[in-house]
Amino acid sequence: MNVGDAARRTGLPAKTIRYYEEIGLIAPQRSANGYRDYTGDDVHRLAFLKRARNLGFSIDECRQLMALYRDRSRASADVRRIASSHVAAIEDKIGELESMRATLQKLIHACHGDDRPECPILEEMAGPAAG
Repeated sequence: MNVGDAARRTGLPAKTIRYYEEIGLIAPQRSANGYRDYTGDDVHRLAFLKRARNLGFSIDECRQLMALYRDRSRASADVRRIASSHVAAIEDKIGELESMRATLQKLIHACHGDDRPECPILEEMAGPAAG
């Protein structure tokens, strides 16, 4: 099947599929005329990559997970380590986002939101004046 068919089957943009090929995540066969020829296995790998990316795994993590998926002698502990590390990164990001939210909520509460030019939100972003 061509890249358009693979895109329809996986829900990935054709551009993304070509990018995954360019960086070596997938390697579709080429037909005699040089066009990419995606197999059912290629589509399955693309769907795997889509789900992994939707879970926020990086390209490098996807590469590792794909290698482990293909390796039938893998240790599930290796997969668990990657997933656990990813959850820790997500938790760190949640902490950062919660801190940003709290800061912004405090600044919004301090801002009068009227016609005056004074704005604690902008003052906070500007930081202390250089002296």
